[in-house]
Amino acid sequence: MSNSSYPVVIVGGGPAGTAAAAQLGKFGIKSEIIEEASKIGGVIYRGPLRNTLSLPHLDDNLKRAMSALQTRYESQHANIKLKLDTRVLGPEANSKLLLNKDDALDIIAYQELILATGCHERSIPFGGWELPGVMLMGGVQLQIKSGLVKPGSRMALVGTGPLLPLVACQLHKSGVEVVGVYEASQFSKLAKEAVALLNKPKLTLSGLSMMGYLKKQNIPFHYGWGVVKAKGKQKLNQLIVAPYNEQWQADTHKSKTIDVDSIGVGYGFVARSQLAMLLGVEHSYSNVSGNVPELDKWQHSSINNVYVAGDSSGLLGADAAICEGQIAAIRIAQNRGKLTAEQATQLASKIIKKLDRIKRFRYGFDRFSTRQVGLMDLAEVDTIVCRCEQTTRGQIDIAIAQGVKDITSLKMRTRIGMGDCQGKTCSSYAIDRLHQAGYTENVGVIKPRFPLDPIPFAMLEEHI
Repeated sequence: MSNSSYPVVIVGGGPAGTAAAAQLGKFGIKSEIIEEASKIGGVIYRGPLRNTLSLPHLDDNLKRAMSALQTRYESQHANIKLKLDTRVLGPEANSKLLLNKDDALDIIAYQELILATGCHERSIPFGGWELPGVMLMGGVQLQIKSGLVKPGSRMALVGTGPLLPLVACQLHKSGVEVVGVYEASQFSKLAKEAVALLNKPKLTLSGLSMMGYLKKQNIPFHYGWGVVKAKGKQKLNQLIVAPYNEQWQADTHKSKTIDVDSIGVGYGFVARSQLAMLLGVEHSYSNVSGNVPELDKWQHSSINNVYVAGDSSGLLGADAAICEGQIAAIRIAQNRGKLTAEQATQLASKIIKKLDRIKRFRYGFDRFSTRQVGLMDLAEVDTIVCRCEQTTRGQIDIAIAQGVKDITSLKMRTRIGMGDCQGKTCSSYAIDRLHQAGYTENVGVIKPRFPLDPIPFAMLEEHI
């Protein structure tokens, strides 16, 4: 049995991490949340980082969810310690983590560790994507929801999935002129997923309500269309879009040029699994979620005292993240003798049933939004894929043509993934290129390096 005097350390204060901490608190188990932002809630529920009288750009459902997360935390406040503005740099020996807090290094020990590190965006390079004004969808949301800043004045959205109508509504309510939304998949493909979407009827109705709002505001929503190229000299001023076929190959003969000052691009996310990888957790590669940890039904990883919950274990959204955080907490409570095995199973069963419904709903959207090979053609020969090392698509293609069959060899040949971001921006595209070339076995992933974030030499002075 574990030493019950030790707090459980949770990395990430989003829906999964906060739900886990609150659930642990119900059993009298103390926890410590390490969160890199200045507020809990994660990107989705964090809300503004400064005070505001009203939030007209956020819908009522989101406001209720943000309030519910805060209530969940406050109910167990006495059992939860928060370390805000704190980054985890990586693991130390003997179940410890190295932290960066206020430009000073610190170490925290844990008995059990819950990783709730979320996800980051999957980049799809295309001509002009490095221009100022071209933003990924999560970045657009951060500016609106947390920064209370309009990302642009005249915007278009391109990509796939349920974020498109949501962000379009948020932008319009923020005073942005949304000139068009371009969904890569055909509507007929979405219609085939009607049964899956009925697993979450409230969310489905919410989505229909958003589409109704866009129609009422005369914001065009185009199915089967997507990005071709962004244009501008010093900054973005034009976007070229075109109809996509079922493989998302653009028909450039029917392309349209739109005057914009900003665009939001959203072709999916990947699990943020770098810390779990550094810890040695076993992973497998998913075409939907990237490199994800191998877990049992209790969110328990291949390492005895490490659990993973939320989007860092697979992209299922905030509701699923809450369930997964609670399930991990129940298992820890059982291991600490707060619950019998029978009690833990009974308590978790209702949550697991809810999680299964969410999965069926989400898998419907995954099938609708599955990336197609046409996206690989958007990058031109001189398009930069790895921004850190200025590696172009042409250099990647040459390396593959010369016989490179795995991501490690590609990294050594082109320096892709060797910059400060450690491949977060470029690795998914590089792996997709290898798969497209016919190499699907033993491709590997770009392995994270310690420290996960750069450390200024000044921080090391007192430790030398």
